[in-house]
Amino acid sequence: MNKPINLAVLGLGTVGTGVLTLIKDNLDELTRRSGRQIKVTHAGTRRQRDDIDSTIQQSADLMAIAESDDVDIVIEVIGGTDVAKEVIMHAIRHKKHIVTANKALLAKHGNEIFALAEEHGVQVRYEASVAGGIPIIKIVREALAANKVDWLAGIINGTGNFIMSEMQLKNRKFDEVLAEAQALGYAEADPTFDVEGIDAAHKLSLLASIAFGLPIQFDKVYCEGITKIHLQDVVYAKELGYTIKHLGFAIRRETGIELRVHPTLIPEETLLANVNGVKNAVMIDAHPLGQSLYYGDGAGAGATASAVMADVMDLVRGMDCNQHGSVPHLAFSPQKLLDTPILTSDEMTSGYYLRLTVKDELGVLADVTRILSDNGINIDAILQHDDHKQTGEVPVIILIQPVIEKQMNNAISKIESLDAVIEPVVRIRLESLN
Repeated sequence: MNKPINLAVLGLGTVGTGVLTLIKDNLDELTRRSGRQIKVTHAGTRRQRDDIDSTIQQSADLMAIAESDDVDIVIEVIGGTDVAKEVIMHAIRHKKHIVTANKALLAKHGNEIFALAEEHGVQVRYEASVAGGIPIIKIVREALAANKVDWLAGIINGTGNFIMSEMQLKNRKFDEVLAEAQALGYAEADPTFDVEGIDAAHKLSLLASIAFGLPIQFDKVYCEGITKIHLQDVVYAKELGYTIKHLGFAIRRETGIELRVHPTLIPEETLLANVNGVKNAVMIDAHPLGQSLYYGDGAGAGATASAVMADVMDLVRGMDCNQHGSVPHLAFSPQKLLDTPILTSDEMTSGYYLRLTVKDELGVLADVTRILSDNGINIDAILQHDDHKQTGEVPVIILIQPVIEKQMNNAISKIESLDAVIEPVVRIRLESLN
């Protein structure tokens, strides 16, 4: 048997501990599948752990571990973007392969990290950075390599999906469900990254790059959270046959690429609409394959450790035939990445759900529909409730056919200027996923 492969695990939190547990429990399988002995020689941790195998050298000096002669692959699961970037770059310069679960780091600095890895002839693997237990990076980079991706849409943040599922299925309010998500450990004490869509935008920027052959451009992702979703909108959407999900979209248009994360109405019979709880799912439309859906756990020690070790196994298998760099980091040859423009929000196209609160007066709906028509906007459906008539206010829900957002913005501005419109218009995008 060839010489053992030595690993360093930087970070012994939930994921790092999960990696050590997986290696211990499945060592025989790993050896049989790879043809190599796989051994953890170093662990980067700020405090010594008595429950870790005594043969593993524990140290807080991450730089020393990264350059150690008895380390072949560095597994980075410390999180953050500053220290993690520094230690990964240091490891690459010392010819170490990298496996990371750090989507925020790659979204911000991935282009630089991948370029350095190319220069030094090593590979950076990052399956665990997107959708945990779903091998979506491998699917897009390898399984769909012969396809042209037209669009992808994904539930890629489990916390946001848990909140929207509870609101949808149990008619619960956002604040109440968020508090439960925090108590269950699904959401952090500061849930901003999850509920404002930042975490999903990190992941979407990576998926879009490998789907379309673009440099990573996280700063150009349109991002909208779920904190302003009201229970009444969830209920009205349900009446109209839709479910509200927090989705990430990467869509190829004739004029450029749309990258957007936002709450979205989707038909309740679609597969994505029925992905609930903390599960993740990604739907891809590609030619010639057509539509396909990938579903599974998006986070957790087991799912993330599984993805981390899948990357390790790919690297180990490639070492015998010098093929560990055969799949480009972003799926396309680095020299062939395109500078396709990323469309601004004004240039994006989608359908819309609008909720208006108007005075109970004659002619209001006629004024609204006239404004929409004047802006070239077609109506798909109108729902008017009489349950607020005693207050003199009436909610009106309008579903809009796909239109460029700039036109929608102009129309909403004029609608809100009407005397009969009492509150700002509530707007949620709508997609049919066909």
